[in-house]
Amino acid sequence: MSDYCLIVPCYNEEKRLDLKAFKDFLTEGSVDLCFVNDGSKDKTLEVLTNFCDENSKAQFLDLEKNSGKAEAVRRGVSHCIEQGYSCVGYWDADLATPLCEVPGFVNKLKEGKSVVMGSRILRLGGAVERKWYRHYLGRLFATIASTLLKMPVYDTQCGAKFFRSSDCKEAFEHPFNSQWLFDVEVLFRLKRSGLPLTKYYEIPLSRWKDEHGSKLKLIDFLIAPFELLQMYWKYK
Repeated sequence: MSDYCLIVPCYNEEKRLDLKAFKDFLTEGSVDLCFVNDGSKDKTLEVLTNFCDENSKAQFLDLEKNSGKAEAVRRGVSHCIEQGYSCVGYWDADLATPLCEVPGFVNKLKEGKSVVMGSRILRLGGAVERKWYRHYLGRLFATIASTLLKMPVYDTQCGAKFFRSSDCKEAFEHPFNSQWLFDVEVLFRLKRSGLPLTKYYEIPLSRWKDEHGSKLKLIDFLIAPFELLQMYWKYK
């Protein structure tokens, strides 16, 4: 067993899972995989079963009922921490953030960081492909979130994150109140636990791409500020 495990929440991902990319990742790297089947109604469970049978560094957790991404991630993280992994992370199943970015996260954890977050920064030399309206709505949301958190976070919602288990266990012990903003809720919980800002690190991603089939809708962006305020008052 490796010291590192990457959780991949899956809901009806039968046709979107890039099994070759995941297999190559396991062959070339030192990070294990834990897929979480979130009550899928297609053949995702069958696909994951076959893949994990063929790859000893991969496992899956099967949730009978669809609980949403937040709960799938939380259950996966808690499961892997209980298994003894010293560092755990989560990644979007569509690989909007390619797996080749993982070593950068691991290196920062080895340097002593406790929370390593991907950041989708539009910059020269990078290849971040994002719909224009998502980019601007995302910047508005991130500014509000950063202000409420009182943390200089550029991109709270990127679906690529890693944590040191000993520092994040408590943040994942209880279900999240928000379905889509659980990334921010994790940061609120970590801040409340007293984790110093020097333990956080944001990595500018070299590549990121909006993939077809995203379950996030425009209405979620519009509701987000109100959920953020509720979260702020809860954890204040």
